Amino acid sequence: MLAIDVMTDRVVTVSPGTTVEEIAQTLLNNRISAVPVVDPHNRLAGLVSEGDLMRRLQNEGDRRGSWWLEAFTGSSTAAADFVKVHGTKAEDIMTRDVVTVAPTTPVHEIAKTLETRRIKRVPVVEDGRVLGIVSRANLLHGLASAEKMSAPSGDDRALRVAVVNAIRATPGVDPSLLNVTVRDAVVTVWGVTDTDDESRAVKVAVEETPGVSEVHLQLGHVPAWAWGL
Repeated sequence: MLAIDVMTDRVVTVSPGTTVEEIAQTLLNNRISAVPVVDPHNRLAGLVSEGDLMRRLQNEGDRRGSWWLEAFTGSSTAAADFVKVHGTKAEDIMTRDVVTVAPTTPVHEIAKTLETRRIKRVPVVEDGRVLGIVSRANLLHGLASAEKMSAPSGDDRALRVAVVNAIRATPGVDPSLLNVTVRDAVVTVWGVTDTDDESRAVKVAVEETPGVSEVHLQLGHVPAWAWGL
């Protein structure tokens, strides 16, 4: 199983010029914890996570920092830290050295990368362009599915695209909270919805997709208002 089989291909992105306030609102509105920063050609420039924003808040009280720490770390590091804390745009606070994988990277290698680098997600990049993103949850969904079924075929991958598009076209459903795996035309949908009606709508949309032989839902419920707490 490869990155392309489990990745979320609906990737929310921001531009280098997006303000910090806009980034925070983007994370909140889309219920995500990180966002890639891309140029006008969708080439990856960096990544901003909720951790970057939290560290920014924690450090705002210390405007100058400790002189002895600057002596040990060097002025260039101190300058970079200053930009991280006081910068107003994505290009100021983003992580530039982003760990990425290719669409053909096996999921076991992605899992090892997340573990060794202590990160929660990794962009899927081809020729510098962002194609998708794989999170820990995506890996768990894919691995759980792989234990019961054969590796996905080309037909399964095409069917997955069709199913994802059908879910996106379903009124009232937030596709960013869902992930799809397909094995031997058997579709499993993972994630959360706001209501039972949304879960049923997802099931109907998948069942109506040509080529689907069976549908399994692994969905929880989290009311939309709860994400704002």
